[in-house]
Amino acid sequence: MGLNNLGLDKEKTEELAKDLNNLLANFQIYYQNLRGIHWNIKGKNFFDLHVKFEELYTDVNIKIDLIAERILTLGAIPLHTFDDYINTAKVKVGKNVSKDDKAVSLIVDSLEVLIRIERDLLNKSDDAKDEGTNTIMSDFIAEQEKTLWMMNAWLSDGI
Repeated sequence: MGLNNLGLDKEKTEELAKDLNNLLANFQIYYQNLRGIHWNIKGKNFFDLHVKFEELYTDVNIKIDLIAERILTLGAIPLHTFDDYINTAKVKVGKNVSKDDKAVSLIVDSLEVLIRIERDLLNKSDDAKDEGTNTIMSDFIAEQEKTLWMMNAWLSDGI
């Protein structure tokens, strides 16, 4: 078992970097979806959702940078082309989404994908004793679970 300059197992670190690139690609699609629904939202909920979507994409932009920098810290190269993102991501691309419930559903669907990837990364980073990646994933999951709950509450009939 060889160790890298961080004192982590090289093989496990390479696998984590690959998985982080997968997460990065999914976040990039999610980010672009958020930009699109921010620009295109229409209807009676416009004012509230327009602001909320901007809040979300601003936060996601920061998360994207954290993921890419973690990949670099682990000694790998972050994906950085749209082709890579589209060919890698599982988050559904939302095109021409302007209806409020469709926009919020797109967020819910995206968050479910992201959280699954993050939980897998959390387990792998724990196994690799990679506290840096582990902390990032733990923080992301906690925030996104709350956002998921709020979006699902917004979608509910209030019953």
